Amino acid sequence: MRKNQKHKGFTLLEILLVVAAIGILAGIVILAINPSKQLADTKNAQRRSDVNTILNGIYQYAVDNSGVVPAAVVAGTTCNVATQEVCKTGAVSCAGLTDLAVLTTNGKYLVAMPSDPTGATTNGTGYFVYKNANNRVTVCAPNAEEGASISVTR
Repeated sequence: MRKNQKHKGFTLLEILLVVAAIGILAGIVILAINPSKQLADTKNAQRRSDVNTILNGIYQYAVDNSGVVPAAVVAGTTCNVATQEVCKTGAVSCAGLTDLAVLTTNGKYLVAMPSDPTGATTNGTGYFVYKNANNRVTVCAPNAEEGASISVTR
């Protein structure tokens, strides 16, 4: 005689429905989190910090030098002029760039010149600096993402 056995377990259809539901929920969560925007916001936060770091180093130098900013800071009115790009610490050549090595010498004002988080040019940092007619210094990050404008003037 055969006993009536109850089958315990899930059918293939039930498993497929659960997997599909999990997939749909995961898609919604990924869209809500928007990882590319989160990454761009993180890079922009780093840029804001770096711009302030460079400007603070320039003004610490100026305080120690009777209010005179480093001679390498060129006059200008807008950001993103090639000669305004700050040269990397330890770059092979700073020709055509703004060389602020006076800030990093012996780590007096900065240990190293910060670089743009997406990777700057070969010898440049991706950050630009200039001074206006009143010797107010502006440091900017023209490679900001998500349409952000990152610039600090003092």
